[in-house]
Amino acid sequence: MAVKIIAQGKSLYAFLEGEIDHHTAAKIRPIIDDALIGHCPQELVLDFSAVTFMDSSGIGLVMGRFRAAQAQNCKVRILNVHERDMRVMKMSGLAKIVEFGRC
Repeated sequence: MAVKIIAQGKSLYAFLEGEIDHHTAAKIRPIIDDALIGHCPQELVLDFSAVTFMDSSGIGLVMGRFRAAQAQNCKVRILNVHERDMRVMKMSGLAKIVEFGRC
């Protein structure tokens, strides 16, 4: 799992890649959090287009980043989630707190 962070304007983009499980989520969590603190964006965009597998740790990753972003008055948007993962995200209630989209 890799994550590429790009700050552009008032947005912070995190491009996730590979598998998101307990171990990989623990590695990328501080990378995204540090970027949130360092850039203070108005919007955090999590791009899942290159994610090949996600278990419940992916839900936890998003929930935790939502809380961290919310503490900075930053909204969260999730892009390009594979259909198999979208169903799980919606069932978890994420659709009620973050915006989903496609690029």
